[in-house]
Amino acid sequence: MVNLKEYIEFEKGTLPLIISVPHGGTLECRSIPKRTEGIMGIDKATDELSHDLINHIKNKSERLPSYIISNVRRSKIDLNRSETEAYNSNSDLASKIYQLYHRKIKEIISDNLKTFKYSLLIDIHGFEKHKRPPGYRDVELILGTNNLESIFSNPVPIKDRDKNIRGKIIKKFLNLGILIAPGRLRRKEYVLTGGYITKQYGNSKIPGSQSMQIEFSDRIRLHDVDLRRKVLKALSEVLLEEIL
Repeated sequence: MVNLKEYIEFEKGTLPLIISVPHGGTLECRSIPKRTEGIMGIDKATDELSHDLINHIKNKSERLPSYIISNVRRSKIDLNRSETEAYNSNSDLASKIYQLYHRKIKEIISDNLKTFKYSLLIDIHGFEKHKRPPGYRDVELILGTNNLESIFSNPVPIKDRDKNIRGKIIKKFLNLGILIAPGRLRRKEYVLTGGYITKQYGNSKIPGSQSMQIEFSDRIRLHDVDLRRKVLKALSEVLLEEIL
C-alpha cells in the first residue's frame, strides 16, 4: 500500500487557521507522468517559509495552525487547479495525491466551522520580482482574494473594503514600509486574484470559511533573511489578532 504522507505533509492544528502550500514540492515522483500544459516551475522555498510562519504562530500563541503542504513537483501535479487540469489522467497515484490534498482541506475547514464557527485558509505562493509586467509597481507581497469574494459571500461597499483580514494585512505592512499589493496607490498594481484553492474554499463557496492567496517575493523567500523574519513576524501577529 502506498503511503501518501510521503507526498503530502499535513497536520490538524488547534487554531481556525489553515496553511496551504501547493507549489513548493521538489519530489520527482518518477512514476507520475509530467504535465503537458500550464506552469511547471516550483515556488522555491515556500515550504520552508511556511514552516517558519507556522513556528512564529506557534511560539506566539502556544497553539498550532493546521497545514497541508505538497512535497510533489508542480510539473507532476498542480494542486492549485481543478482536477481535470491538475495532472495526467492516466496516473492513479497522481489522482490519489490530489484527492488527499483537497480532502484534507475540506475536512479541516469542516472541523474548524464546527469547533470555532470560522475558518481562515492562507494559500502560500511565490513570485520573482523581475518577472512582474513592465510599468507595475515593485512589491514584496501580493494578496489575492478573488476581488474579496473569498472573504465575503456578498458584494462589499467601497467604504467597507478594508475592514477585513486583507485590509488589516495591507495596513500592517504599509506601516512597516514593506510594499504590498493591492496598496491603494494610483499606479498600476501587479495584482493576482487567487487560484483554484482560494476560490474553492472561500466564503462565496463555503459560508464561514475565508481564504486568501499570499504571494511572497523571491527576496523574502531566498535572499533577505532580515526581511523574511520581519515579514513573518508581522504576518503572524495580524493573523493571530484576527482569529483569536
